[in-house]
Amino acid sequence: MTIRSPALGQVQTSQLPFRSTGKVCDVESSDHIDVASLEPMFRPASVAIIGASADPARIGGMPLAFLKANRFAGPIYPVNPRAPTIQELPAFASIRDIGKPVDLALIAVPAAHVIPSLEACVEVGVRAVIIFTSGFAEIDAEGARAQERIAAIGRAGGVRIMGPNCIGLVNFSNGLYMSFHPAFAFSGKPGGRLGIVTQSGAFGGHVHRMALDRDISYSYCITTGNEADVDVADGIAFLAEDPGTKAIQVYLEGFRNGRKFVRALEMAQRNAKPVIAIKLGRTEAGAAAAASHTAALAGADAVWDAVFRQYGVHRATSIEEFLEIGIAGAMAQRPPNDRIGLVSVSGGVGVLMADAAAERGLDVAPMPQAPQDKIRKLVPFAATRNPIDITGQVVNDFSLLGQAIEIMAGEGGYGSLVPFIGSSARIPERCARLLEQFGELHARYPELLLVAAAFSPPEFRNGLHALGYLSYEEPVSAVHAIAALAAFRRHFARNDAPPEPPPVTPAPARGGPLSEFESLRFLKSAGLPVVDARLVDSVEAAQAAAAALGFPVALKVASADILHKSDVGGVALGLKSPAALGEAYAAMAAGVAAKTGRAVETFTVAPMISGGVETVLGVNRDPVFGPVVMFGLGGIFVEALGDVVFRAAPFGRDEAHRMIREIRSFRVLEGVRGRPAADVDALAAALARLSALAAAHADAIESIDVNPFLVRANGQGAVALDALVIPRKSE
Repeated sequence: MTIRSPALGQVQTSQLPFRSTGKVCDVESSDHIDVASLEPMFRPASVAIIGASADPARIGGMPLAFLKANRFAGPIYPVNPRAPTIQELPAFASIRDIGKPVDLALIAVPAAHVIPSLEACVEVGVRAVIIFTSGFAEIDAEGARAQERIAAIGRAGGVRIMGPNCIGLVNFSNGLYMSFHPAFAFSGKPGGRLGIVTQSGAFGGHVHRMALDRDISYSYCITTGNEADVDVADGIAFLAEDPGTKAIQVYLEGFRNGRKFVRALEMAQRNAKPVIAIKLGRTEAGAAAAASHTAALAGADAVWDAVFRQYGVHRATSIEEFLEIGIAGAMAQRPPNDRIGLVSVSGGVGVLMADAAAERGLDVAPMPQAPQDKIRKLVPFAATRNPIDITGQVVNDFSLLGQAIEIMAGEGGYGSLVPFIGSSARIPERCARLLEQFGELHARYPELLLVAAAFSPPEFRNGLHALGYLSYEEPVSAVHAIAALAAFRRHFARNDAPPEPPPVTPAPARGGPLSEFESLRFLKSAGLPVVDARLVDSVEAAQAAAAALGFPVALKVASADILHKSDVGGVALGLKSPAALGEAYAAMAAGVAAKTGRAVETFTVAPMISGGVETVLGVNRDPVFGPVVMFGLGGIFVEALGDVVFRAAPFGRDEAHRMIREIRSFRVLEGVRGRPAADVDALAAALARLSALAAAHADAIESIDVNPFLVRANGQGAVALDALVIPRKSE
């Protein structure tokens, strides 16, 4: 897509983070999610293991050993023609020989035997299948065709399929350990409140082990592998509806169906469940590595970032952050406001936490004077503003810490507190006293969130979790957790206006690009404000149009075959009289004909509109999410700085306002150096309307460029001065 402006020249958006990377494929049309059909897979009453092994250390043996160790309540049917019993359970030569209902079958056999095994499952009425076996779409074209056959068999037979090339599924609440990852060996812990769905099984096992080391249990670990059928969106949707899961972690390398992914995020949002994601492919090198690891499509990272912001997903950049924010989302209450109070026994740590809080958008507001005076009476040389520094005096009188926390909680007006406790919680008597004080604090101020920065023995950490509080050894991590929880609270509290209704205008005919005049007319028919351009075919008609519009005017060549009018001398601006217009008309007709080798018969005349802020609006068809709307300021902001933001269409005006405020150069719209503030409401309305247009004609439009889109002074509206609409080519 090319951004064009008479004043700015041309900017290729290939220079911006807009086009998707990875293999090009069309957005899948179906966004349907059937959570009920996943019940036999995630909560089966009976299971079979095809390729079961007597050796509990082998891939076919581990799930059987795990199921037994974790006391899965339903019948377990090992299937292997070579042994009458396997791990002390009666074995069957074929799934056809079981003769009893099987909800879920695990296939752990060589690739050549997968399809016959699946067909046998369909034949006997198995309702769900997990396929461990690799060697399909992640390998080569032949493997991809075999995987397509697997998916087709499942669809035809009404069987949900996880995999192939996955390590399975664990439901920690009912002992369903259908996996071969050694991290899922018997833990002795009941199921927890944090669920994870991951395209990498090894990643899921690793994070599960890290969580266990922190005494955190998962509710489910869902590994999707190649996603012939059940995919990440299905997993998110199931966890969004699962009453025992309070927060959802997602590990993504790429995804094919952006619309379905968005539907799953909407389900999580509707149920106020935080979603924490790691999405690979931030760089070209990372995207290439992800493509080689899975058969998934890795969409443009800027678009993924935009979708995560749009739907309130916290994007983690490390496994540690992924786990810490996941634990926070599952275990802690969300703070009632963004004000954070910091109490420290170290001045330096207090400043470190204050910086971290401010950087993440929290309000490190000073305490009122009266509670500051109370702190100073306790410790005359304490820092009392916020953060509070009790200093090393706490060594002589440990109660000072508790008193400072109590004052800050009761009189500071803060929604969250972070006390830096250091090693005190490792001293048993202090640990017990702190837990007692925090219990009393929670009883008095039940909405307050407390996150301790401390070296925490298990009893201290678990005691805090029981109160809806948290503990982190790293003080900055404590602050970041609060920032994430505050962001979730804000997102879930939104009461946005719905997207604009779809326009009644017909879609443009498939084929080549529309001319500027046709493009502007198309946008106008959809409700966007556009300049009053007149189509003319003679000097006399141009002069008559200019007289009606009022001088000065702009004259442009009007041809769908000439996309870059400035390149061929097809733009003349600021024409102030009929004579100047006539001269420009003659010169343009001759010059364009000389450069293009053909005569041009039509031109547009439009009024010159001055003042305001030039912005750029765009739509492009992302291969994962479909139509995506872009916004940025014109000039250097888009050309050199790439200061643009994105949203998946459609969205409403509230989301458009958030989108506008994300650009680094937003202050220009607020008015700088004596310039008036721009009409941001009109801009937001146009973005929302453009998104509705893009969504309504998602299958008919390849891209839309509106450049410049002039945003005038507040109350004066906005107007598109130039546009280019490119329909999708006929199939």
